[in-house]
Amino acid sequence: MLTPGPVSDAGWNASAYEGLKLIERQLGAKVAQVQTGSPADFEDAFRDFGSRNFDLVFAHGFEYTDAALAVGRDFPRTSFVVTSGSGTSSNVASLSFKIEDATYVEGVLAGGLTKTGVVGEIGGIEIPQIKVTFESFRRGFLEVRPDGRVLLTYTGSFDDVGAAKEAALAEISRKADLLFHNTDAAGLGVFEAAQQAGVMAFGINRDQSAVAPDWIVASAVADIPKAFLVIARQIRAGRFRPRMIEYGMRDGMVHLVYNPRLSNRITPAAIARANEAERAIMTGRLVIGSDGAPHVSQ
Repeated sequence: MLTPGPVSDAGWNASAYEGLKLIERQLGAKVAQVQTGSPADFEDAFRDFGSRNFDLVFAHGFEYTDAALAVGRDFPRTSFVVTSGSGTSSNVASLSFKIEDATYVEGVLAGGLTKTGVVGEIGGIEIPQIKVTFESFRRGFLEVRPDGRVLLTYTGSFDDVGAAKEAALAEISRKADLLFHNTDAAGLGVFEAAQQAGVMAFGINRDQSAVAPDWIVASAVADIPKAFLVIARQIRAGRFRPRMIEYGMRDGMVHLVYNPRLSNRITPAAIARANEAERAIMTGRLVIGSDGAPHVSQ
């Protein structure tokens, strides 16, 4: 597996590493993981795994797509799976998670929790996969608080903890009393700001409650380990078909996970609205589009 950041980030890369270790335990597979430093490293890392006859290589980020497609031609017996990828070939698949299903529900929950009517969003790099989560959160929030305000800041980095904390504190100074981030490892800075200012925050990609148990109210979780294991089982059985793969709430791969420690801070009305939004998505009555906008299914 290739990751663009450290597997100690308590989020995006940590979830992928959990998936790799799950495959090792469940299937007895030989596994290896490399953190790439820059795009210049992508092809070399892919070629190294291909030349070592790995059956499956996960590349955990959209940025690996072009390199996977280029190298894949030279290693036809290796299957390459790019998380959030944008292309496929005979042995390259792209795997995406509709995490926006859960971030929409987080927004609905935020609408029922806010006292100031202002919430803050902090992002790393402005890319489509990040933007859709902010838009779905915003839409969910405004569904409950149509008169509310949503502040959005991009720091330009997925690993600058200090910049994320500074951006979060700036939004708090503008009356944001709940924070939602999509900044990978830099999210630790958002949680530091929440703790310092005494406001609640939301996690993403995995259950991040343990990072700041007194301040993270819920997390939008993509079950990346489960999805990785499903793909690995299919490859071992010779049943894997490279394609564009998408998993969401209806597939049991995306969830909203509450922090039980803060359950007493969620009003019954807020939890009821969030539960209703989740049921609507699960049953297909509400579909979150690729632009983050909710659509009522006919």
